[in-house]
Amino acid sequence: MSAKTHTKQKTLVVVESPAKAKTIEKYLGASYMVRASMGHLIDLPKSRLAIDTEHDFAPEYITVRGRTKILNELRAEAKRADMVLLASDNDREGEAIAWHLQNAIAAKHAGIPIKRIVFNEITPQAIKTAVARPTGIDEAKVNAQKARRVLDRLVGYNLSPLLWKKMKNGLSAGRVQSVALRLICEREQEVESFIPEEYWTLDAECVSGTASFTAQLALWEKEKPELKHEAAVDAVIEKLRGVPGVVSDIRETEKNIKPKPPFTTSQLQQTAANRFGFTSKKTMQIAQQLYEGVNTGSSRVGLITYMRTDSVRISQLALNEVREWIGKQYPAALPAAPVEYAVGAKAQDAHEAIRPTYTTYTPDDLKDSLSRDQLKLYAIIWERFVASQMTNARTKTVSIDIQAGDAVFRVSGTKIIEKGFFKILKVLASKDERGSSYPPLSIGDAVDLREFFKEQHWTQGPSRFTDASIVKTLEEKGIGRPSTYAPIISVLLERYYVTRSTKQLVPTPLGRLINGVLVEYFPNVVDVAFTAAMESKLDTVEENRIQWSDMIREFWTPFKEQVEDVGKTLETYKGSLDEITDYICEKCGKPMKKKLGKFGYFLACSGFPECRNAKSIPLATCPKCGGDIIARKAKRRGKEFYGCANYPACDFLTPFKPLDQNCPVCGCFLVEKNDKEHGFHTACANPACDYRHNEDNE
Repeated sequence: MSAKTHTKQKTLVVVESPAKAKTIEKYLGASYMVRASMGHLIDLPKSRLAIDTEHDFAPEYITVRGRTKILNELRAEAKRADMVLLASDNDREGEAIAWHLQNAIAAKHAGIPIKRIVFNEITPQAIKTAVARPTGIDEAKVNAQKARRVLDRLVGYNLSPLLWKKMKNGLSAGRVQSVALRLICEREQEVESFIPEEYWTLDAECVSGTASFTAQLALWEKEKPELKHEAAVDAVIEKLRGVPGVVSDIRETEKNIKPKPPFTTSQLQQTAANRFGFTSKKTMQIAQQLYEGVNTGSSRVGLITYMRTDSVRISQLALNEVREWIGKQYPAALPAAPVEYAVGAKAQDAHEAIRPTYTTYTPDDLKDSLSRDQLKLYAIIWERFVASQMTNARTKTVSIDIQAGDAVFRVSGTKIIEKGFFKILKVLASKDERGSSYPPLSIGDAVDLREFFKEQHWTQGPSRFTDASIVKTLEEKGIGRPSTYAPIISVLLERYYVTRSTKQLVPTPLGRLINGVLVEYFPNVVDVAFTAAMESKLDTVEENRIQWSDMIREFWTPFKEQVEDVGKTLETYKGSLDEITDYICEKCGKPMKKKLGKFGYFLACSGFPECRNAKSIPLATCPKCGGDIIARKAKRRGKEFYGCANYPACDFLTPFKPLDQNCPVCGCFLVEKNDKEHGFHTACANPACDYRHNEDNE
């Protein structure tokens, strides 16, 4: 055997991330080299449009800045290999990464066999099966990514300069995130315009024999009660004093509760947000870790399937495994046949649902191998998948009516008849699984209405969007895809178009101004139906039913004319968000302006450019030294916190944002906190003061 032949005995496998490479390398053995591309190595340049609009929108690709070394290393590894297997993610972006790598390697080393492999989970069997069945690049999927990239570039690189010229330097507009911004701004308008209306409810403390319970007024004079003010409820109470009650009706209703299908991306983000308060970005980061591989004692394994999917489909192998597990652990809850779930009409169905790779790896088995947040996310994925293949739960709801004069009071409760899939739920358990009690009464039983309790309420208007609800809305309206939900929210927050307030997404003045301009002058670009139609067209490109350049041309021609017209007619908004304050510049004595920067508002001298003094806006007074409390960011993670401007002389800091209120006990500033025991509440920032305020202690 020659030396040359001896050096060419390995297959190079290229994945996207080092964590994934580490896991896969353990499965394939010594004859394979597994390397990471670290995502895109070749892309459009950031400095210019780089789209030839005169010649079928041909993109001009370059090596991404800072990635030349990685690309050269991969080319060198490819030269020493018998074959190259491109194993980037099985979606549009992953296909484009593989396509660019194939071209880059082939351009330097013609003749080296280059193939594509795809897999939905990182397990020994899935990886070895993929390696044994390599394919070619899916050109249609590459074209769909190219079309999306070109489309977004044309929108962003034409709208952004317009915003710079007319509003403020450094602004940008994106095709999909601008629609999300519009939804958030429109919801904010609904919130602000809502006028709450007062109404009252009436409960009665009831006694019948040895049973004592509380019932609520359900009917008054045979109609649903409309108690608009306290006088109305007082009038009802006055008429009911001393009136005897009797059980007039008992209704029993049995209900079958079906388990939910396994998670899709959007449903996972929604559930993690509602259950744990995770942002969409955090959920996807943790899911990526679980997918790429975690050390579980003696082995390293990918614990879940690919986390970007809009399908609820499950492989036959996974169905067989989970049914075998249920049959051993909960035989009474195993249905006769596998439970099937309909795939949504808009689903691309390229991947399975998000599920554990091995049902036998229960959350309890992994509690010592996973971080706290990893375990939380894995637990809900595991529970949702296993529950989806178990029998229905059955409940019986009993509703009891108590007639007292012209009033009907009602009490109800629910009993679990058959637990079914409820048996497996721990982290995902809800009040439905616990049931609720009801008094043991029979029709005709006498009931004594001992005491009445009235309570004031106000009608609730529309809620602001949270990560969970905006993702749900985007999915329902066909905007974006599983891979884009989290980035959409992140971009809006990073550009300071939206902020988070108690987990709600609130548009900033800048966000509202930009949205107003885009809605007025570019209604198509931020139109929900139009954007959803564009997403559908990208899908048809991936299905190889239309040419990607034809799709772009149809959009570009009218859009270009629109940009040119608006550039001539749009009035300037520069400086419209600036505001003179009472703060005085310590350098020149002129008033300071409140200005909007890349990361929010700051103070700048009104004497600019002669005086360039600028500083953060004081949010409160430091309780230790009397200095200004300002917003600061941690260097490593970029997380915002609040500390004294006199640092390092003063080390006071708090992770909670100061409110424009002072503590009534010690005079320090108040902050807003959220914990399981008290929920959202205001509290004193002074560690030595235990003042806390919420609705319960008003």
